[in-house]
Amino acid sequence: MSNSKPPLRNPGGNKDPLEPVAIPRFTGRDLPPIGRLFIQFTPPLAIAALIVMVLSRPDSVAAVIYDLRTFVTGGFTWLFILYSLFAVAVCAWLAFSKIGARVRLGGPKAKPEYSNFAWYSMLFACGQGIGLIFWSVAQPIMLRDESPVVQGLAGNEAGGGLVWAYFHWGFTAWAMYCVVAVCLAYSHHNLGKTLTFREATVDILPQWARGGAGVVVELLAIMATILGLSTSFAFAAMQFTSGLTSFTGVTSSPGVWLFVIVGLGTAAAVSAFFGISRGMRMISETNSVLSVVLVVAAFVFGPTLFIISNVTQTFGSYFTNFIPMSFWTDAPSTAQPLTSWQESWNGWWTVFIWCWVIAFSPFVAGFIARISRGRTLREFVIGVTIIPSLIVMVWIGVLGSAAIYYDDLTGRGLSAAVNENVASGLFVMLESIPVVGGLLLVVATVLVATYYVTSLDAGTYALADFVSAPKRAGAWFRVVLVASIGAVATVLLTLGGSGVVDTVQTGTIIGAFPFSIVILLMIVNTIRRLLSRDRAIKELEKAVNDPDPSVQLDVESDGEFKARINDDAGSIGYRSRPT
Repeated sequence: MSNSKPPLRNPGGNKDPLEPVAIPRFTGRDLPPIGRLFIQFTPPLAIAALIVMVLSRPDSVAAVIYDLRTFVTGGFTWLFILYSLFAVAVCAWLAFSKIGARVRLGGPKAKPEYSNFAWYSMLFACGQGIGLIFWSVAQPIMLRDESPVVQGLAGNEAGGGLVWAYFHWGFTAWAMYCVVAVCLAYSHHNLGKTLTFREATVDILPQWARGGAGVVVELLAIMATILGLSTSFAFAAMQFTSGLTSFTGVTSSPGVWLFVIVGLGTAAAVSAFFGISRGMRMISETNSVLSVVLVVAAFVFGPTLFIISNVTQTFGSYFTNFIPMSFWTDAPSTAQPLTSWQESWNGWWTVFIWCWVIAFSPFVAGFIARISRGRTLREFVIGVTIIPSLIVMVWIGVLGSAAIYYDDLTGRGLSAAVNENVASGLFVMLESIPVVGGLLLVVATVLVATYYVTSLDAGTYALADFVSAPKRAGAWFRVVLVASIGAVATVLLTLGGSGVVDTVQTGTIIGAFPFSIVILLMIVNTIRRLLSRDRAIKELEKAVNDPDPSVQLDVESDGEFKARINDDAGSIGYRSRPT
């Protein structure tokens, strides 16, 4: 008995016109009503309870979360390091293996839906645009005097901070996004599953455990997405306000934050309403143009010779130290139990950033999977890892090198500004650039807004899929999600101040710990699916992506697929095992 909607049928093989088939055809399993209720109502109730707790007893909640972060940092740094290495290894396997070359997302005849420029623009915007604007200056400055592992920069100790920034925001981080996106994309575009974590993961579990496990997996993904977007929305508002202050004199305050949240939220709602092809693509391409303007102007009008020399030297140091940095767990720090995560360098940096990437994986990877139909797994991996990584390194190299130059020129004036307000680092550096500094302040402030709008847009699409799948969420539902996320950010900022945002952000990072286990299960399940891909599965991929209504596809209650192609000559059928 089928548990999906009945397929369109043309039993006699006649030539009567039939309604077109939406692809990929749905072959997954819908949740039972009780499971759907849990998914729809548990996250908002849990988030509301968390906000009430934080606002009513901020010190107590902060202490608990602080202790949990210390526990995760002290006991599981090795896990996050190994997870990042595993992600890199899987991406390398897909890029160089025959499977990566032969498997095309959406079946062998699928064509890319977006141009390379639009695709790269959306990848970059939803992945790390806002993070780069925040950290491209702050991290090289904060780490200029303390950069473990990186020892090959004699006479240029400040370059170590740049090398670590390349590492944290470059290839490895994108590999962690990519491997999750591959799992979702293959499950959705090739096997006809909903674009959800549960259907990409639970097949590896026993049959009796799949229903309950699917609900838990989806709840973790939804919670990570909502909290991650809400807290980053709050920080984007704070940084945008810092940009306004740099060239208008507007004083940062809860009232200004609220105004900024309403403005950014409205822009994101409009983009979400008009969809990916119009709203998201247009803003992402604008981001790319403005980003090029910012970096080129900083390079041409800034300390050009120093930037060229420093980028060349630090790029070489990055490639030289990549493997040692990838494996570095700071083993001596584990000789005694940590009393505070702040005692661990990794607690400040690598663990923090890897957890942040994991927490953002649900919506970043979900969006990347959605827009990547028509590309082979090899093209997908190269496009999602290599190209964005090079862009990241050039961005950080130019802006970070300029920051180091002006920091030295002003007697560590930039370091003092970053220590006082991390969000102000980029703007203080841009003010130092002659001729075009004032204009670049405006460009950077606009980029803060547009990059976050695209991140929120991407997150809204992913969240809508998690909540409504297998049904397609409407435009107004996405608008409501944007408004809800903006409301949470508003409560955090206007009632609790930046300290509450820090607390909830740290809680989101801790939430990455259990979610990393889900991702590992999903990756293993995808590897199993790819290695067991036989002729029947290949035919299934074709049928799932065939818009011809005469192709009939049924899903049995045990997960077995049956398909039949009817024509004037008769009927050709095939059957495949559960996938």
